[in-house]
Amino acid sequence: MTVEPGWDLYRTFLSVVEEGSLSGAARALGVTQPTVSRHIDALEAFLGYDLFLRTQRGLLPTEAANDLRPHAERLAAAAAALVRAASGHGTAVHGTVRVSASDVVGVEILPPILADLRLRHPDLTVELVLTDAVEDLLRRDADVAVRMVDPTQTALVARRVGVLPLGLHAHRRYLERRGRPESLADLAGHDLIGFDRQTAAVRAIAARLGLPEATSFALKVDSNVAQLAAVRAGVGIGICQVGVARRDPDMVRLLAEAVSLDLPVHVVMHEDLRSSPRCRAVFDALVSGLSAAVRAAA
Repeated sequence: MTVEPGWDLYRTFLSVVEEGSLSGAARALGVTQPTVSRHIDALEAFLGYDLFLRTQRGLLPTEAANDLRPHAERLAAAAAALVRAASGHGTAVHGTVRVSASDVVGVEILPPILADLRLRHPDLTVELVLTDAVEDLLRRDADVAVRMVDPTQTALVARRVGVLPLGLHAHRRYLERRGRPESLADLAGHDLIGFDRQTAAVRAIAARLGLPEATSFALKVDSNVAQLAAVRAGVGIGICQVGVARRDPDMVRLLAEAVSLDLPVHVVMHEDLRSSPRCRAVFDALVSGLSAAVRAAA
């Protein structure tokens, strides 16, 4: 009887895909390179086809490997969810909770909330994932998520905590050098910081500002944190959260009446986790802390 590959083989396969080499996968998994090689050989033998092309640049996944990758990623997410669920068994607040949030929220807003949570529940471990993608809570990619869009999935417990205002900002150093724009039309003569990809949100912001898609930007970034850092450094004019910018007296909000965008904030988790003490503790702490941040930013 043929024995199907265990999870270890698929975990090794996924690590090799992500790392691009046997040695990189071995370091990531904490095993030896020969072990990784044996796992890949065993999986290829079971499947009956090659998963990687050996090149001077490392291991390149075949088309078959790329087809398998999303399934291996789902296995990894399920395995991680199983470990988190097992770690938090019982009525006490302990174990691991995986939280996803956007990069700016995770860097600028969540740390003091998590610090307070840690003081109250020292046996709780939080895995914080910074991403602007909407993590799939139904697949348990995360246990609790801070979302900046309205939840559309069913079977979720969601709490809308308010909105975080966004606005145009520049550092005082930049304005001393280039002058202050007095109208949206004046932005054409300034260094603007934009995004390197045209997402629906980016297009909506550009339309609100009256900027054509072909607008020339002084800097394009793929991260809200990078845009915030560039504004703080005096690179040019960019969009950031009003409450975050307000902490720095040298950050100046521009054209507030003409440019005022609201970012909805929701805390969300799967309804099956509402009875989990650890997930409920994290959910409630995020609702309370983010509600305070929303009030402070108003």
